[in-house]
Amino acid sequence: MSAVHGHHIEISQGTDHVRVEVNGQLLADSRRPLLLAETGYPVRYYLPPEDVRTELLTPSETHTVCPFKGTASYWSLPGGPEDVAWAYPDPHPEVAQIKDHLCFYEVEVA
Repeated sequence: MSAVHGHHIEISQGTDHVRVEVNGQLLADSRRPLLLAETGYPVRYYLPPEDVRTELLTPSETHTVCPFKGTASYWSLPGGPEDVAWAYPDPHPEVAQIKDHLCFYEVEVA
């Protein structure tokens, strides 16, 4: 848990069944997501890389910087949407557990 100037991030181990499909193609299927709750944002599901079909994704040129988590790298689906997933390869120590876990904009939770 981290809080800076009223900004709060909490990470917990989830047990929800999370699936990610893009254009009918299964990209991820996990029952062990990390749930990241952050001030001002919806809860995000960070999935272990072994639960993501990373062979279908290609690294993007996009990088963004979050003052609370670090620098994010993005992945795109060739022939599909760009920047469908992101991860923090070197997150700030306060959120170290999300290291290399992938997060998607659109997920299906069961």
